[in-house]
Amino acid sequence: MKKVFYLFVSIVITASFIACSGGTKKAETSENGDSMKVETPQYTVLEKPQVDLSAFTTDKDGYIVIFNGKDFTGWRGYGKDAVPAKWVIEDGAIKFNGTGGGEAQEADGGDLIFAHKFKNFELLLDWKVSKGGNSGIFYLAQEVTTTDKDGNVNLEPIYISAPEYQVLDNANHPDAKLGKDNNRQSASLYDMIPAVPQNQKPFGEWNTTKIMVYKGTVVHGQNDENVLEYHLWTPQWTEMLQASKFSQEKWPLAYELLNNCGGPNREGFIGLQDHGDDVWYRNIRVKILD
Repeated sequence: MKKVFYLFVSIVITASFIACSGGTKKAETSENGDSMKVETPQYTVLEKPQVDLSAFTTDKDGYIVIFNGKDFTGWRGYGKDAVPAKWVIEDGAIKFNGTGGGEAQEADGGDLIFAHKFKNFELLLDWKVSKGGNSGIFYLAQEVTTTDKDGNVNLEPIYISAPEYQVLDNANHPDAKLGKDNNRQSASLYDMIPAVPQNQKPFGEWNTTKIMVYKGTVVHGQNDENVLEYHLWTPQWTEMLQASKFSQEKWPLAYELLNNCGGPNREGFIGLQDHGDDVWYRNIRVKILD
């Protein structure tokens, strides 16, 4: 009995270490009665300095204004120390100057993040896209690197650690017809939950977004309507990941990071996606709900 007890304690301690610090983990799965092992690659979560929110204006409704409409104070590239050149300020909005290259990010492009980790919060902003435009809003994101067999350190994409609020021209981008049950259309939890009702405005017009995260409950809002709700860190969340392109078998690193979304402190960055198309964001505000 003592041997069994000590073995159990050892397993718990080892699992806790891996979840907190990252590492190679072998997970047992079963298909048709046969067991198989899936390895999670060794990874590192970068820890860069965060901005002090007290330096930002709070509006009359208690929202911290994290974009002042004039410059990129508080913002930087994902995995970078500066704002990539393709992100500019235009008419009081953050704009990505697209090249139509899709997800193949160029050297002067890349995703944009606000350099402070949020835990329980409500995010409000406006966005619009060009015809056929595609982008996304990330939350609880981590900056993650892996090292390949040759010792090269690679920055992993933001979407393997962060849920994505889809930003899309539903009428003209083919991704709107992919996925399942319209779960890649505007305001959806990308590739997992469709936004219902789908009340997006056409390309070139401003849409309003609300994202609320509170103790695991997440709500997406679009144009003044709540369009979906789900719950992080639950068996249902794990089941959704398994049914998506981020399943344990298809993408073990994404599965581990998203299953433990926000890391041990359950907090992370807000990010805006470079998907190669013109997109605009403005009126970006966050209310802390802690």
